[in-house]
Amino acid sequence: MGQRAQAAAGCLTAATGAGLGLAVWAVDVRSRLWRFEQSPDWSVLYAELPLAILGGTAAALVVWAVARRIAR
Repeated sequence: MGQRAQAAAGCLTAATGAGLGLAVWAVDVRSRLWRFEQSPDWSVLYAELPLAILGGTAAALVVWAVARRIAR
């Protein structure tokens, strides 16, 4: 595989991981956002969302790196 193809595969893997992180975060988000009757819990948006996206990206890139190492 060429260098450009490897770079494209890494970028596609990172984007897929971010999408999967977003999908996992979106499961039952409405009940987590409105945990209390008084007001919404905004930490769901400013803490959990970025962590889910970054975690999904990191996990996908680790899987990609391991797969590249095994393929060699």
